[in-house]
Amino acid sequence: MLTEVLAPWVIVLLLPLAVAWQATHALLPTLLWGLLVAVTSSILPMGIIVWGARTGRWDGHHVRNREGRLIPFVALLVFSLGGLAALILARAPWLVIALDISMISTLIVTGAITSRWKISMHTAVAGGAVVILAATYSPVFWLLAVLVAAIGWSRVKIHDHTTAQTIGGAIVGAISGGGLYAPLSGVL
Repeated sequence: MLTEVLAPWVIVLLLPLAVAWQATHALLPTLLWGLLVAVTSSILPMGIIVWGARTGRWDGHHVRNREGRLIPFVALLVFSLGGLAALILARAPWLVIALDISMISTLIVTGAITSRWKISMHTAVAGGAVVILAATYSPVFWLLAVLVAAIGWSRVKIHDHTTAQTIGGAIVGAISGGGLYAPLSGVL
C-alpha cells in the first residue's frame, strides 16, 4: 500500500502545490504554478507509463525492468523541461522554478545511475521531498524521513528493490534534489 500511496508520481503531484503555496500564499497562483509542475512532471509522464504498461511495452506501472526505464525517463525529462521553460517564460515564483530544477536534476542523476544499477525512484523522490519540505517550511518536516524508510521497506518487501537500492535512492534524492533546492531557493 505504501508503494502505491507514496509513489513518485503522487509525491510529485503534491510537492509542487506545497512549494507554490509557500511562494505565493494565494490559492489561484498556488494552483496555477503547482499544477503546471504537477502536470508536466507527474500526470503526463504517468500517462506515458500507464500506456506503456497496458500495451506491454514494459512490465507494469512501476517499470521494474531497469532496461524498460529509458522511454519513461526520456518522456519525463522532455515534459519536465517543457514545464520548466513555461515556468521561466511565465515568470513563475523562484521557489517553484528552483523546485522544478531540483526535480529535473534528480531525474538526470537517477537516470544515469539506473543505466548501470537499479536505484529506487520511490525513495529518491521521497528523500528529496523531505529535504525540500524541511527547507521550505520547517525542520519538523525531517520527521517525514520515517516515511522514506517505510517506503524503502515496502519496496524491499515486495521484492522490487534491494535494501542497498532503496538506501541509495534516498541518499541520491536527498542530495541531488533537496541538496540543490536548498541553496537554489535561497531558503537556507
